[in-house]
Amino acid sequence: MAITLTSGMRQNLFALQQTTHLMEQTQSRLATGKKVQTALDDPINFFAAQNHQQRADDLAFRKDAMGEAIQTIKSANNGIEAITDLISAAKATAQSALSTTDTSERSTLATQFDTLRSQISDLAEDSGYKGINFLDSDNLTVTFNADGTNSIGLNGFAGSAGGLGIDGAVSNWSGDANINAAISDLDDAKDTLRTKSKELSNNLSVITTREDFTQKMINTLEDGVANLTNADMNEEGANMLMLQTRQALGTTSLSLASQAAQSVLRLF
Repeated sequence: MAITLTSGMRQNLFALQQTTHLMEQTQSRLATGKKVQTALDDPINFFAAQNHQQRADDLAFRKDAMGEAIQTIKSANNGIEAITDLISAAKATAQSALSTTDTSERSTLATQFDTLRSQISDLAEDSGYKGINFLDSDNLTVTFNADGTNSIGLNGFAGSAGGLGIDGAVSNWSGDANINAAISDLDDAKDTLRTKSKELSNNLSVITTREDFTQKMINTLEDGVANLTNADMNEEGANMLMLQTRQALGTTSLSLASQAAQSVLRLF
């Protein structure tokens, strides 16, 4: 025998079902903090947010690469600074040799000069970062935007003693001309390093600026994602209280409708 519900009971039951559905939806939003979790919730906002997030993720990858490029530049600059110090020491050695006429002393100073010259090449060799060494003529392209259309090229140079044009001590510096030639080589090398250091500094400034800009863009995109998909927790909390009240009233109303039907049955 089929059970027939009264019109009032059906309406109350339907209202309770709707309230239960809304409560489940609100509970999900409170639990996840998201009002749009799938395309079924809001296809326009869902796919717009997805595009924003994908671009933010791509930029985050680029930002990481910029950070690595900055470290590579800093490594090269560390090498330049250390080599500059060695060049100053080598020049002081040459000037000391120029101030004496003792052949044995000049020979000793020439040996010290060649040792410093060798250390310059060693420093240049050790100035790389993550396989890239700007003091060993390596190059690096740093890409700034998500689609790879904007970038900057970083060009290395030969930072070894030979690359900088610093020759070894000729004839153990027996003649003044050989010492003066060495001093001239050192001055030219220092000028080269100064020029390269400025170039690296300018590139560092560009990449640092783009890194900061990229982080701001990532924040803006993620804020956009949040605006499109995040739930207002205060609103959802208020909705839950309202729905709980509605559910309690609906249950009471359904009970009253049931009691009314039972009263009719008692007449028979």
